[in-house]
Amino acid sequence: EIGENADVPVRIVMSRKRALAAPVALALALLITGADAWRAAVHASPRLSGARAALARVARPVATRGRVAASDTDRPIGFVGSTFGSNSALFFRQGTLVLEDGTRLRGVSFGAEVALAGELVFTTGMVGYPETLTDPSYARQMIVMTYPIIGNYGVPSADELDSLGLPANFESSKIHAAALIVGDYSHHHSHWTSRRSLSQWLMEQKIPALYGIDTRLLTKKIREKGALKAKIEFEPAYVSGGQALDLPFVDIGALNLVAEVSVKEPVTYGVGNTHKVLALDCGIKNNIIRDLVARDCEVHVVPWDYDLATNAYKYDGLFLSNGPGDPMRVDKTVETIKQVIAQGTVPIFGICMGNQLLARAAGASTFKLPYGNRGQNQPAQCTLTGACYITAQNHGYAVDPTQLPSGWKELFKNINDGSNEGIYHETLPYFSAQFHPEAKCGPTDTAFLFDAFTRAMGNTKAGLPFDLKAVIEEIAAPVLNPPRPVVKKVLLLGSGGLSIGQAGEFDYSGSQAIKALKEEGLEVILINPNIASVQTNTPEMDVQPTDAPPADFGGADRTYLLPVTREYVEAVIARERPDSIILSMGGQTGLNCGIELDREGVLKKWGVQVLGTPVDVIIATEDRGIFSDKLNEIGERIAPSFAVDTVEDALLAAQKIGYPCMIRAAFALGGFGSGIMNNEPQLRAQASVALSGSPQVLIEKSLKGWKEVEYEVVRDAANNCITVCNMENFDPLGVHTGDSIVIAPSQTLSDAEYHMLRTTAINVVRHLGIVGECNIQYALDPCSETYYIIEVNARLSRSSALASKATGYPLAYVAAKLALGTPLTEIRNSVTKTTMACFEPSLDYVVVKIPRWDLQKFAMVGKVLGSSMKSIGEVMSIGRTFPEAMQKAIRMATPGVDGFESNPSVKSYDDDELETHLSEASDERVYVVAEAFDRNWDIQRVHELTRINHWFLLKLQAITHLRRTLQNFSLAQLPLLTLQYAKQNGFSDCQIAKAIGSTEDEVRKLRIRHQIVPVVKQVDTLAAEFPAMTNYLYITYNGTENDVEFNERGIMVLGCGAYRIGSSVEFDWCAVGCVRTLRKLGHHSIMVNYNPETVSTDYDECDRLYFEEISRERVLDIYELESSSGIILSVGGQIPNNLALPLHAAGAKILGTSAENIDNAEDRFKFSKILDSIHVDQPLWKECALIEHARAFCAEVQYPCLIRPSYVLSGAAMKVVFNDTDLEIFLNKACDVSPDHPVVISKFIENAKEIEVDAVAMNGKVVNYAIAEHVENAGVHSGDATLMFPPETLTALELASIDDVAARVCAALIITGPFNMQMIVKGGKVSVIECNVRASRSSPFASKSLGYNLVEAATRAMIGAPQLPLPRNALTGMPRPGMHAVKSPMFSFRRLIGADPSLGVEMASTGEVAAFGPSVHDAFVKSLIASMVPLPGKNILVSIQERLRDDFTPTLQKLSSLGYTLFASEETSRFLDAQGIPNTLLHFKESGLTPTIDDAITERKIEMVVMLSNQDSKRTVVNYAIRRLAVDYGVPLVTNLQVAALFAEAVAKLALGGQKLSALQLDVRSMQEHYADNTVAPVELAPVAAEAK
Repeated sequence: EIGENADVPVRIVMSRKRALAAPVALALALLITGADAWRAAVHASPRLSGARAALARVARPVATRGRVAASDTDRPIGFVGSTFGSNSALFFRQGTLVLEDGTRLRGVSFGAEVALAGELVFTTGMVGYPETLTDPSYARQMIVMTYPIIGNYGVPSADELDSLGLPANFESSKIHAAALIVGDYSHHHSHWTSRRSLSQWLMEQKIPALYGIDTRLLTKKIREKGALKAKIEFEPAYVSGGQALDLPFVDIGALNLVAEVSVKEPVTYGVGNTHKVLALDCGIKNNIIRDLVARDCEVHVVPWDYDLATNAYKYDGLFLSNGPGDPMRVDKTVETIKQVIAQGTVPIFGICMGNQLLARAAGASTFKLPYGNRGQNQPAQCTLTGACYITAQNHGYAVDPTQLPSGWKELFKNINDGSNEGIYHETLPYFSAQFHPEAKCGPTDTAFLFDAFTRAMGNTKAGLPFDLKAVIEEIAAPVLNPPRPVVKKVLLLGSGGLSIGQAGEFDYSGSQAIKALKEEGLEVILINPNIASVQTNTPEMDVQPTDAPPADFGGADRTYLLPVTREYVEAVIARERPDSIILSMGGQTGLNCGIELDREGVLKKWGVQVLGTPVDVIIATEDRGIFSDKLNEIGERIAPSFAVDTVEDALLAAQKIGYPCMIRAAFALGGFGSGIMNNEPQLRAQASVALSGSPQVLIEKSLKGWKEVEYEVVRDAANNCITVCNMENFDPLGVHTGDSIVIAPSQTLSDAEYHMLRTTAINVVRHLGIVGECNIQYALDPCSETYYIIEVNARLSRSSALASKATGYPLAYVAAKLALGTPLTEIRNSVTKTTMACFEPSLDYVVVKIPRWDLQKFAMVGKVLGSSMKSIGEVMSIGRTFPEAMQKAIRMATPGVDGFESNPSVKSYDDDELETHLSEASDERVYVVAEAFDRNWDIQRVHELTRINHWFLLKLQAITHLRRTLQNFSLAQLPLLTLQYAKQNGFSDCQIAKAIGSTEDEVRKLRIRHQIVPVVKQVDTLAAEFPAMTNYLYITYNGTENDVEFNERGIMVLGCGAYRIGSSVEFDWCAVGCVRTLRKLGHHSIMVNYNPETVSTDYDECDRLYFEEISRERVLDIYELESSSGIILSVGGQIPNNLALPLHAAGAKILGTSAENIDNAEDRFKFSKILDSIHVDQPLWKECALIEHARAFCAEVQYPCLIRPSYVLSGAAMKVVFNDTDLEIFLNKACDVSPDHPVVISKFIENAKEIEVDAVAMNGKVVNYAIAEHVENAGVHSGDATLMFPPETLTALELASIDDVAARVCAALIITGPFNMQMIVKGGKVSVIECNVRASRSSPFASKSLGYNLVEAATRAMIGAPQLPLPRNALTGMPRPGMHAVKSPMFSFRRLIGADPSLGVEMASTGEVAAFGPSVHDAFVKSLIASMVPLPGKNILVSIQERLRDDFTPTLQKLSSLGYTLFASEETSRFLDAQGIPNTLLHFKESGLTPTIDDAITERKIEMVVMLSNQDSKRTVVNYAIRRLAVDYGVPLVTNLQVAALFAEAVAKLALGGQKLSALQLDVRSMQEHYADNTVAPVELAPVAAEAK
């Protein structure tokens, strides 16, 4: 029984209760031994014996690469195929597309097996295949859909008629296209309007169709050679009999296609309406008739050759329709039109061919375009108003406007190819458009032309003049012409340190903006304390060497590492006197700061203009009440809601709306404070927290379970407006889009839905008055066209970076240009270099974004996802099929996971638990869905639990089926077509190897031996429609041709992958520095990365960008394709470093430190032995595989001890343990994290200083280095520590010892390139904790503090280039004299509900900030404020563990003497009383006494909490609750004694105590000023780096 689930061609679906043995036997027999075994298997099958056996056919994977295709003599009887939506077998086979140039491409048939010839054309539309196929203008044409995934939403009813009796869902009564060619046909469809599959419809209409063909290859051929003659051939049908036809090619240009599609007799629609329109039907689309009738027109449709001389119909206007073919073939119609023109009394309006016919009648000529304009994104500029519109087009011929006679002018012009898009008469009411204002499919931006036509008829009848320009200006979206701002110096606000909801995407956006502004010759001032970001580079980080040609520095002219707060920004404005400011590039931080600057009159005071979106518009999008009012003004919809500013009002609003309801905070990022509330207690608690960080919340109707869709929108000051990218969430509404899997473009929206939301987006953005880039989010009912607008972000957003990378359209760069008043029509497409930025990208691939969470690091944090974002980073994959892109993305997000499959944790759930995890979205979302399919749960059951769209689930289920199919083979048995099909569906070699019981190497060898290898495709924004010299690439198995040549032998640089705790923007800074160094030294650079938030994945940064997996398989694929001269692993963090040994074993050349020595450093056991061998001190250690040995060692050295796994980042599974119970728990966790490498246990040294050394070496010799000291004692992970540079407490002897130890370790590991060491110092003794033979998190901090780029030096070392002269201070690893730098961590505990905000040896911070100053105290205070820890004005709560009180007493005395009022917990208060330190007692809540700590915090009486305790504290749970409460209510929290002490010391030194800080009290110089004021002469290094110290 052949069923709907046959998306995997070798699967035959049987009754659920029956085993799969019979179908598997059939499929395997076919694919292994061909027809004979197939016949034998059929006779053996109880379900397919007898008469049914003759009907069975197998749909095997299409052989897209001819060298693995079976020969004709080996072909089986037939193919078993999908039913495409019915319950009976509809058979299909392979067919061949033959081009006139001799090209033959085989594909799988999913339409009728009808051999025919026609003209091959392409269309770049991403939706609307039912409308496209029924457009009469496509008559006799074989359509190549450039978007590869077709059939997703099925086909709507053909029987449904509109009020005019026309087919409601189609553009004519039948399919007019001759054939359909697509990359990937979706056997499954899912949409509320669908009534059948595309395949069924094609078969009914007897239209052939092929999939599995490289449509990008075809598009390029058509682009280069013009529309091609083509034919489709099918081999003789073995089952049904018959002979192959030898069809000749046909020239459809010689045919009168109009005569074929025109009506034969007149038909009238809208009888009785006011305006009488005579429509000459050359192939009129139904929607043209609908649009005219909707405008009170009676439309009398007549045949193309209708004789107007004998016409008895009294008409007010003549309409000339679209149609197929060459307009020269219908000169009879032209002669008729000439008669009407000569009369000069009746308005004429033409569309598409109508434009050509009107031009020919006027006296101009037409010509055939090379390949025509077909799609939905063609930019047509109006010559009368200058407005540019995105239009739908379908034509192969064009008007030559140079031949227009006097009185006729060009009305529209295509700004991409310069072709004519419309004409008009200067004095008579005649005009036409080459595009389709009626759309269907496509945008309706120019539908106003129908209104202009009716206005022309009305004026003519009334004897009034008709001025086309005036009418368009009146009825179309207004064209604005504001004066361009006069700009010389721009202040750009950055976003600060990375946090959940505001991460590296703003480094990318800011860097793009700076580049755009510098291109305009402007002076750029940047405020951003994120020292790890690329945008805070200075010329010192981009030194132009003597061995490379000079280049302009592309960064800001002056960079301020200062908090992005009103006071500091005003201080910079006062110093710099910028004339302009940009607020939209700095995330919510920059936006909120800008709003405050405006509200407080700072901008007006200093005469600073806001570029781009005005502040009042920003407020209108952020303030939920104003936003709702604005949308109501234009009749747009948001969910029923109330904006409130108190908890009680929130409760009243919920009573009106009903539970469950949604709460959203205004002026917040990443869904902070939001959530779905099921009852009053939940809402009361959440509203209290939300209002602690926001002045307003919105209570709205819950739409949980609806689709969530997002559009990125761009608008210029002239009112040109486009949508750049639409995206659909895999998860239904209820999961924050930052935590959802996102697919671009949308996969389950029909043309009507897609363009309904697009039109709404443009209307809303225009009405609000946004200038630049923004995004709009929708909730869409999955069972109707009902939608609500969720929000509009009037700034660059998190998804802006994703959309930029998904489309190749540089949104931030364009937005910066628009902020200067430059219109879209004057900005060039930076990818094609020839077309303009006023267009909407077409994709010929699919993009999948998957978030990256690190929730496992926080034991108390729930895994359930909701409307408040929890993810740290994200990945983006590109593929030509959804399964290919999805499986890539899964592997990217979690290296070590093979693809779409379950994991051991999820497998342990019983069915009830699995149902719970399916119904509650979590970071295990993908794995629980995979497990459900592994348990044979059906699609509907999973859908009802998850509300994930059926289409996505069907595609994922097909992956499960294919994996099961693979499991039935061994390597020797594996059919090549099955192997290829698995690769086309995104299976990795490792994944296949596990399924068939083999190894990754063996699968790779098999693939390569049979030339089953991937191809390289370009991302070019226009689906290959125009040539593009783009270096933006991805790899796919769904293609036959590479888009690029490989002749440069470049150096590969592996990026950092997804941002996560421990691997963030710092490593992107390192990768960018490496690539820039390679390029300026003349080396061809190849970047491999998959993080859309990064600067390194900006295609401008490297010679070739592969947006690809950083895995052994993919890196080797690229290495071999490019014949790379070497791979640099050491700048991308832990993920690339972990590939050192596997890549080396495969024969890849690793540049820098050898793979063996990388392993020696990463393997804890080997490294500890090396330290012993070179007599370098380290804490006592032991490798422990058994818990008994671990207990014995800990007993010997005495607790506390430190558990240290190998090959991990950010201290994953690292833990200080104080007893045997903790030891057993955390030792097991460490073994799980690093199963293939040893776990070492060492004695934990208490009260020791921790030191960070960042260095560069050449052949085991240190070239240069920097030494920083942690403020916190050892025990706080270096990524969470506060770093001071230079060290503040080390003696000269200790510094010398550090130098010596670093040199010895460097020599032992023979390091070449970057390395980082962590050491501890206690009692003058220096011990080594670890050595990372790669760049580190602190590399940017060390480099910028030194004023010397360590990554550039490391890159030079790795490629053997000479070193640059060193600043003299860099020789000693110290900053320039008089300069101090402090780096502070950024935490996101407030978003991680339940997380314990205390620090340990496993990293918890999500970002970092830094500041320079004349003293450590100055720098520390600024970095503290920049990390979102404002200084307290008066009240500080202290709660100190007993063992720390004596050490902390001097700090407490100092705080009291500085004027702070101290509040204390019970035992701490008694201690303070004993010390004579004034304090106010606050009770623990459970004591029942008042006042309580909880009340003081929630009532905002406390301005800072200092709580010093650890897991050995007496009140562990209560202390945790207080820390958590402080974080939830936004109260600054200090949990480390040394930080608290430095804080008190700094406040005392700077005289800041007991008052709100004024920025003017601290140093506010730029980085450049710090460098200039502390200049030292450079020192030339010896030519041979090995001779340096």
